[in-house]
Amino acid sequence: MRRPTPHTALSRLDALVGEWDMWAAGHRAGPVRTEFAWLEGGAFLVQRADAGPTTAFPPEWGPHVPFPTSTIIGYDDTADEFTTLYADGRGVARVYRTSLTAGVWKQWRAAPGFHQRFAATFDEAGDTIQGGWERSEDGEHWASDFDVTYVRATD
Repeated sequence: MRRPTPHTALSRLDALVGEWDMWAAGHRAGPVRTEFAWLEGGAFLVQRADAGPTTAFPPEWGPHVPFPTSTIIGYDDTADEFTTLYADGRGVARVYRTSLTAGVWKQWRAAPGFHQRFAATFDEAGDTIQGGWERSEDGEHWASDFDVTYVRATD
């Protein structure tokens, strides 16, 4: 069976490919090992993240720790944008619009009562990504949810 030919726009996501250690909430959550890898010969990018036995989480997260998580990112050539399908260990499933342009990675969604957006920037070497998530009930008034830092794994 032949695989689909990936759209050239998917190469914008190459900067994510590999293994990362993710930290959140002012480094009180983490590290969480995260891997980005191509599926179907480069037609989709999958992200898998899971907490290890020594991973720490802030007490206020309580039952809201989402790991393991999985995402699949694909490209819509008619809209020139990426879509991310997200699922986690709590049974949460969401759809985000996604972009990665000039070293800035963004994800966002508009959902009644719970809008979300994420923005993060790669460092010059491409080995650290720093940013954070925000939330809004109405899509107009935003509050910080938690910061995120990804550091490319070296082991």
